[in-house]
Amino acid sequence: MDHGNVGGGHDAAISAVQDISHIATLPEVTVQIIEMVEDPGSSARDLHRLISADPALTARMLKVVNSAFYGLPRQIASINRAVSLLGLNAVKNIAIAASLAKLFRGGSVGPHFDAHHLWAHSCATAAAARTVANASGRKGVADEAFLAGLVHDVGILVELQYDRARFAAAIEEATETGNLEAAELANLGDTHEGFGAVLCEHWKFPASLVWVAGHHHDPLTVPEANRDLPCIIHVADHLAGGVAGGFTLDLRSDGPDPLVLEALGLERSALGEIRSAVAEAIGNGDEMMAAA
Repeated sequence: MDHGNVGGGHDAAISAVQDISHIATLPEVTVQIIEMVEDPGSSARDLHRLISADPALTARMLKVVNSAFYGLPRQIASINRAVSLLGLNAVKNIAIAASLAKLFRGGSVGPHFDAHHLWAHSCATAAAARTVANASGRKGVADEAFLAGLVHDVGILVELQYDRARFAAAIEEATETGNLEAAELANLGDTHEGFGAVLCEHWKFPASLVWVAGHHHDPLTVPEANRDLPCIIHVADHLAGGVAGGFTLDLRSDGPDPLVLEALGLERSALGEIRSAVAEAIGNGDEMMAAA
């Protein structure tokens, strides 16, 4: 399986991921679900067998499925029923999301960073990503875009867990200068994109998610065949930050790159309508991820 390649120049990130085994090791059930996502021959029965072996995960997933985010007409009591209504890929992604939430419990670091705010922003970006995917005519990647939105800033967790003091220094510097990338490089030796791409490769995530983690701020540097998802997340990241707040230290003050909007075929004048849809999706997504 090809997971992409984060390339050279990420020695600090590679060293960090090797050192923080408690975050670098995903729950076994999550690893198996991700492998299933990559296997076109996987079935609803396979997924049900995996999830039903973990009653706590089953309970969290059913709360998510029954939240306002999916707006289903009646309560769903089984994973099989959820698959029949939402589709296999959507339920796979819910399972991964429900198992990722606990990684974002790192507490606060000084007055300008709280891991809960990062999770809130990640959830908002996930909800926004589905909206942007649909608005740009890419409905086929909407479920994957949701998962990509959840993990896009996971590199920040690596920085936090690897060296809390240097991470705190980077956050304080970025708060003063407005340039998180420069502060990360100076204090930690790489950016959260570099850390995130290395972690996603270590987790054996699909290549598409490695590209997102590593290039959501410069998606046009990604090979054209792999560019759509990083571009969607770039736009969703900014829309989510503008609508819902949360952790936004890494965002451009002038909004998404106009060239990225052009690559997705989105007019800047259409952003207002998309932003309204994003606000509604995020409102429902708040409830959904609180359930997870």
